Amino acid sequence: KILIKLLDHYQGSILYDSKSLSELNESFYEDIGVSFEMPIHFSKLTAMENIDFFLKLYKNHADIETLMKSVGLWADRNKMVGEFSKGMKIRLNFVRAMLNNPKMLFLDEPTNGLDPANAMILKNLIKAYQKQGGTVFITSHIMADIDQLCDRVAFIVDGQIKEIDSPRNLKIKYGKRTIKVEYKENNHTETETFEMDGLNDNDAFFKLLKEKDIETIHTGETTLEEIFILVTGVGLNHA
Repeated sequence: KILIKLLDHYQGSILYDSKSLSELNESFYEDIGVSFEMPIHFSKLTAMENIDFFLKLYKNHADIETLMKSVGLWADRNKMVGEFSKGMKIRLNFVRAMLNNPKMLFLDEPTNGLDPANAMILKNLIKAYQKQGGTVFITSHIMADIDQLCDRVAFIVDGQIKEIDSPRNLKIKYGKRTIKVEYKENNHTETETFEMDGLNDNDAFFKLLKEKDIETIHTGETTLEEIFILVTGVGLNHA
């Protein structure tokens, strides 16, 4: 809320394009696009009528047909938004954030409520935007999305940054590489996990491979979700 100038009273300073955020005028909003978690549209208007309404707020306009096709909504452009599913409203919300060809995107839980196929489409659009030079700020509790989309991650609890770094560096700093072995034991599947460090000298690991009926062997690494809980000491529901 501070970064998009919804909150004016805060400590510290924020610079955008080498200028203090507090000194920027309304032209700042020409540079940014915002998508909130809970989409708010005019339900009695069509998708295109909603788009046309919000387009009037900006001087710079994106190619609407291309945007709508990219999220799979072009065929539904003349439907009332009140008839849209939650996933369709979320995708329309993303289009709205891109209406002005923003230099910077602020996305709040961008894939929440989307099925896996549409979530992947949206993530690919975000990646394409990044490759074109756009900057993206994402707030999310879906750590898999953060891992895929973000160059830097900040874990924030009660307004305080507990840790900030790239996903890779966080995994190196806090993570452990493991091997999980599943095997049959008395008609049941049992699981044992071994740390990869020192595995060559782990007699128990090689004994298991030799003596048990192995079903699967998988390598793994600590997830960002596990690192978040480790660093902050709280579960994701409290973040």
